[in-house]
Amino acid sequence: MIEAVCHCGSIKIEMPAKPDAVTDCNCSICRRYGTLWAYYPAADVRIHARPEALSTYSWGDRRLNFFRCKDCGCITHWMAVENPLAGKMGVNIRNVDPEQMKGVRIRHLDGALSWKFLD
Repeated sequence: MIEAVCHCGSIKIEMPAKPDAVTDCNCSICRRYGTLWAYYPAADVRIHARPEALSTYSWGDRRLNFFRCKDCGCITHWMAVENPLAGKMGVNIRNVDPEQMKGVRIRHLDGALSWKFLD
């Protein structure tokens, strides 16, 4: 079990296992957020947070909701707007203890132009 926690501890996310790889995307939102995304089936992830601790942001085609902590501002995860528990979701691995992520490959995604991995 891997746990991601925002800075103030208001949001905790439990994932079933360490990811094989994480994605560093350079699209307009991800590069501003400074995230590293790990992807999991949404049904396999547990989010522990008071509803009032979460804030969402959606942009562009409005297919994804990006979640952040209202208290400390950390970006924690994203989920699909429609059927959020179906399919995959992204968890910001920057909120995981770095010791737990040693050895995880970082893949670089050109989300700004080609939507292809650069490595």
